[in-house]
Amino acid sequence: MIKRKSTLYLWLIIFIWMAVPSSILPQGNYIDAPFGGGGGYTPGWYIPNLDPINQRVKAFGVPELSTSGFYTSGGAGMIYLGLIPGIRIGGMGFGGSTSESSVVNGFNRKVIYSLGGGGFTVEYTLPFVRDLGISIGAIIGGGSLEVEIYKTKNNYNWGEIWDWENRTVPAGEMEVANAIDHNFWFISPTLNIDIPVYRFVILRLGAGYQIDLGNSWTSNNGAELNNVPSDLDANTFFIQSGIFIGFFSF
Repeated sequence: MIKRKSTLYLWLIIFIWMAVPSSILPQGNYIDAPFGGGGGYTPGWYIPNLDPINQRVKAFGVPELSTSGFYTSGGAGMIYLGLIPGIRIGGMGFGGSTSESSVVNGFNRKVIYSLGGGGFTVEYTLPFVRDLGISIGAIIGGGSLEVEIYKTKNNYNWGEIWDWENRTVPAGEMEVANAIDHNFWFISPTLNIDIPVYRFVILRLGAGYQIDLGNSWTSNNGAELNNVPSDLDANTFFIQSGIFIGFFSF
């Protein structure tokens, strides 16, 4: 579900970004004003607060999820606005997950934490740095956080999958397949450094902090979920990197 939502976010942003007319691109001196644009692959590392989940997974029989973060992948695109020197706009999308699993009393147990989203980007490239691009900006968009909890057998018959009401489950052998979801709007202040390695290629290294603007949760096919810990949200520090292909000037 997270991957599908992240893909939709990304394609929406790319469509809008590509629809911006080329007439807004700056015309004039190559050296005096940054101009151009491009797009590329943007791997990242997100470090959300997983303590509310880790307080539960031990009792469930699964090792704690790593609190050092997890890898995300995605894409981004940008163009400079000639009307406002140093300003560039664009869009980005990302998605990733972390998980832990174990086998307890013959049952496979697994917890998966997934985070994804996408948004519009606005950045200002500092004009007094000439050999590379140092930009401050923000991402404004939406995302999804999902936690999946499973306790399942090693194998099933086709009939078992459908005939839940007539199944006899011995005490202690109840199976679990739960998912909780949090859809949210967010804003992320960012700081990026773009390093040109060739006329049409730049490398990016940056960081930001995603601020979750929502608080609603659902579970298992959209049912309302109450009493969620207040510190379980999509607030997270992240590191972003990337390789962009296009035409750039700093």
